[in-house]
Amino acid sequence: MSEFFETLRTYLEFSFVRYALITGILVSLCSSLLGVILVLKRFSYIGDGLSHVAFGAMSLAAVLRLTSSMAIVLPATVICAVLLLCGGQKRKIKGDAAIAMLSVGSLAAGYLLMHIFSPSTNISGDVCGTLFGSTSILTLTKGEVIASAVMSAVVVLVYVLCYNRLFSVTFDETFAKATGIHTEFYNLLLAVIIAVIIVLAMNLVGSLLISALVIFPAMSAMRLCKSFRLVTVVSAVISVFCTLAGMIVSIMAGTPVGATIVLADIIIFALCSACGLCVKHK
Repeated sequence: MSEFFETLRTYLEFSFVRYALITGILVSLCSSLLGVILVLKRFSYIGDGLSHVAFGAMSLAAVLRLTSSMAIVLPATVICAVLLLCGGQKRKIKGDAAIAMLSVGSLAAGYLLMHIFSPSTNISGDVCGTLFGSTSILTLTKGEVIASAVMSAVVVLVYVLCYNRLFSVTFDETFAKATGIHTEFYNLLLAVIIAVIIVLAMNLVGSLLISALVIFPAMSAMRLCKSFRLVTVVSAVISVFCTLAGMIVSIMAGTPVGATIVLADIIIFALCSACGLCVKHK
């Protein structure tokens, strides 16, 4: 055990490892906060749909050989998030159908672009890395870490300041609107925040695994807690713990970062479900 900690301490001396861990903690914290709301609003699958939009936009940026893909990826993801969450009853294509169409369409378009206008000689590696996460989380620059920290801080601040209104919109949007809360504005705010988190999480777990980062901590917390506030807090703790554990195992054992984090989330979910059943039957 002492050898494990000594090896870990050696790895932590490298700045890129510290940058990766800091970014991972920030992304997992933000994902868990929004995950509780998305699960309760029955929009759990929206993370998957938006991650595929981000993949399509990232493919376009790669084909155009842009030095920074954020200029295309973030606006495209925000626009699609707004269309999905803020259309209300006026949409001709409802909820799950719209998400499914957007998800599949963006994924197919992104892969087609990369296949036809190959930006590199290793298309399979690029696609696999983007979909399932890659070692890019270990190549973050100080500027990228600062940008992630700023965006994460804004997300957490907005969530804390608007907590009561977000709570009302989550549980009963009709009642919230009747009490004078501008539900359209808060749905728009949620859409923008969700899009930012999806883009931040792309480097960590890849576009196909983002939904796990959003959903599993919230579902695990719901197995143990009943109140919205407690579920939110426990979800954040679980998410940060699983991300840290997954990244440390990945660094030490050389396993894929995204898949290892998701596996940690699955294990914790199974344990929380077992604990919830034990408490229920007592």
